[in-house]
Amino acid sequence: MADTQRVRTRFAPSPTGYMHIGNLRTALYTYLIAKKNGGDFILRIEDTDQERYVEGAVDVIYNTLRQTGLNWDEGPDIGGPVGPYVQSERMGMFKEYALKLVESGHAYYCFCDKERLDGLKKNEDGTTAIAMYDRHCRNLSKEEVQAKLDAGIPYVIRQKMPLDGTTTFHDEVYGDITVENATLDDQILIKTDGMPTYNFANVVDDHTMGITHVVRGNEYLSSAPKYNLLYQAFGWEVPVYVHCCPVMKDQTAKLSKRNGDASFEDLLAKGYLTEAVINYIALLGWAPKGEQEIYSLEELAEEFDISGISKSPAIFDPVKLKAINAEYIRKMTPEQFCEYITPYIKKYVKRDDIDYKVLASVLQPRTELYTDIEELIDFIDVLPEYDNALYCHKKMKTNEETSIEALNAILPVLEALDEWNVESIHTALFDLIAKLEVKNGWLLWPLRTAVSGKPVTAGGGVELCAILGKEEAIARIKKGIAQLS
Repeated sequence: MADTQRVRTRFAPSPTGYMHIGNLRTALYTYLIAKKNGGDFILRIEDTDQERYVEGAVDVIYNTLRQTGLNWDEGPDIGGPVGPYVQSERMGMFKEYALKLVESGHAYYCFCDKERLDGLKKNEDGTTAIAMYDRHCRNLSKEEVQAKLDAGIPYVIRQKMPLDGTTTFHDEVYGDITVENATLDDQILIKTDGMPTYNFANVVDDHTMGITHVVRGNEYLSSAPKYNLLYQAFGWEVPVYVHCCPVMKDQTAKLSKRNGDASFEDLLAKGYLTEAVINYIALLGWAPKGEQEIYSLEELAEEFDISGISKSPAIFDPVKLKAINAEYIRKMTPEQFCEYITPYIKKYVKRDDIDYKVLASVLQPRTELYTDIEELIDFIDVLPEYDNALYCHKKMKTNEETSIEALNAILPVLEALDEWNVESIHTALFDLIAKLEVKNGWLLWPLRTAVSGKPVTAGGGVELCAILGKEEAIARIKKGIAQLS
């Protein structure tokens, strides 16, 4: 048994194929509670529902947690003092615990067959009844039970709920919640095949692993009284409950992979940074005490407090996530950003003579998502067809006539340059602006239009010329003059 004085939390996912946002948030909060308190974060794989098991899904869990920095202290792959950490490998002990409850009078054998149980779900007129077991086998005598066991009649083991009074449990988010015991079903603990139900296995596993804090979705609030009664029946200490609100797509619909909503892997494929996703997920239903919103994982572990978790559903806001992602991009060094952005540049730019550092430097302040850059750089390989109306810009006070005048002034200045870089081009053009006594935009907007053929680009005319190279930039300026003539 683990030391229960030390904070121990667990993330216990089922291997069903991918890591959805709500699941990852549960893992994150579970991790943060452990680390905030200098405790242990345990990974337990709950794989007993074989119908939903997906091949390779355990690797998805491992990879996602590692990628996000949620490194576990004990788990299936690294072991620990309370293993095994895969639920299907723990099957031998659950029936023994259930039989202890039978002996103490907190559980009983139920021999009702499927036909009888199905009949309980229908009223006399054929309508659906409340699906609650009628406790038919609850008061069988020891002799009757033994006779049925000797006859080999299949059975389940059910929890014997109190018939009167109330059960109160405390949740850190929702406070004290009291339920009437008469509303609690005598739930099955051990199925006819000898396997435990999810609810029973969870309680036994959490206790035997020394779990002190249980974080889960608020859909499990209704099961908490049953969990408490099991803890009390065994004489075990009840863990701290932290039930979290759902993550919603909007006011009425939960996030769902089936409805096309993004999983963690999907968000990465869309160009989001791992650190930004984790930062944003932390804020889905949790409010820090100050105004700060950008946190590293280490800072979250210091700042996180259960009291900041909200009861209200959290709405997944892609705009907010994008803004946080942009903040992370701005915080990168130019070298880091260039390294990250290079694969995306190569996807859209096939020329091999492009200076990635210069291109990255103009992309960084304009990028919220890496996938945004296509429309900012897709003119580099080939100048797109464009209309002369693009030269007309009210704010820059340009039109077709002023634009051809500007390009004709620019051409010989740039042709005369020996050095071709951002600094030399900038100096030459701004000297020209001073000489002509014109506004910056009057000269630079026509240049940007001529070399890109687009209203929105990465960088202005100076940077674009440097990126394209002298030969290509001059050729595009000449084409612009010809097109305007």
